Amino acid sequence: MHELSVCQSLLNQVEKLARQHQAHQVASIKVQIGPLSGVVPELLAHAFQIACADTLAASAELILETLPIRVHCQICGADSEATPNQLICGVCGDWHTQLLSGDEMLLLSVELLTE
Repeated sequence: MHELSVCQSLLNQVEKLARQHQAHQVASIKVQIGPLSGVVPELLAHAFQIACADTLAASAELILETLPIRVHCQICGADSEATPNQLICGVCGDWHTQLLSGDEMLLLSVELLTE
C-alpha cells in the first residue's frame, strides 16, 4: 500500500507549514485527488489514521475531494469530462484528446491552530 508513504510525505509537508506558522495543532487538511493519480482515496484515509499519530495533525480532519477527469479535444477544440477507461471527447466522441486534469493529487488547504 503506497498510500502510507504518500500520506507520510503529505504530513511532512503539513508539519513544515505548521512550524513555519508557529501552529501547535493542525485542525484540517483538504486534498484533491484525481482518479488517474494512482492514489485510492479510501486507502489514503485509512493510512492517514496510522501516519498522523504523534504528529501535529493527530486530531486533524482529512477532507478528500475527487477531481473529475477533463480532456481537451484536438479535433473540435472542446474541453469535457471523461471516464478513466475512455479518454474521449464528450462533445464529438473523438479519441484525439489531451488530458487536462484527473491525474493529480493536490494539497488544497491546511487549517492551523496557532493559539
